[in-house]
Amino acid sequence: MPGRDSQSTLLDKIGVAAVAALIVGPLIAWLRLVPAIRGFGLFALGGILATLVGLAAIVQLVRGRGLGLGRLAAVLAGALFVANAARGAGVPPINDFTTDLKDPPVFRHAATLAANQGRNLDYPADFVSIARACCDDLRPVRLAMRPPEAFALAKQVAAQMPNWTITSEDPASGTIEAVSTTRLFGFQDDVAIRVRDGGDVSIVDMRSKSRDGKGDLGTNAERIRRYVATLAAAK
Repeated sequence: MPGRDSQSTLLDKIGVAAVAALIVGPLIAWLRLVPAIRGFGLFALGGILATLVGLAAIVQLVRGRGLGLGRLAAVLAGALFVANAARGAGVPPINDFTTDLKDPPVFRHAATLAANQGRNLDYPADFVSIARACCDDLRPVRLAMRPPEAFALAKQVAAQMPNWTITSEDPASGTIEAVSTTRLFGFQDDVAIRVRDGGDVSIVDMRSKSRDGKGDLGTNAERIRRYVATLAAAK
């Protein structure tokens, strides 16, 4: 019927556009042609459209109608998008994690960067109970060495972490700051490391915070885990 054919044609066109957005969004962000959040926004829009078109296409298929190329592509792309989004299921919607919830490391150099102008870089009080409930395993590293040696080791490990760029270091205060840039979209997260004298040991704390978004799909907590594990293995 003409009405059904026109509806299928429209779905095919939207499906093609959705798949294009899914591809173009990450591509232009990876090429740094647009800010990360815009590339991700285009990607997310494409994923949502592909999912909706895919659901409509499945209904048509159940009713005995065939699938055009655009609808078939949308079904596959939508399934991949949903599967990827499902990885964040159960992850708390916060984007700032630390190994010391009572006294988190402070972002001093990060506060001077243009990208952070106007942002409040204090650790949100309402994040404390959420982080404690989900990520109680985030603990400081205790190194059996003096603070100067611990600082040197903490800096050495930070310099070796993939996609990190050290932006500030102050041996006197025992602080190191860095920026971690995601490979695909180019999101930048701020990292702070603090080395303090704990008597018989040196205590190394860390904090990782996203600049964009309200949630991070667990990225910052996992970054802390990787650094802590690497530092502990290097001592």
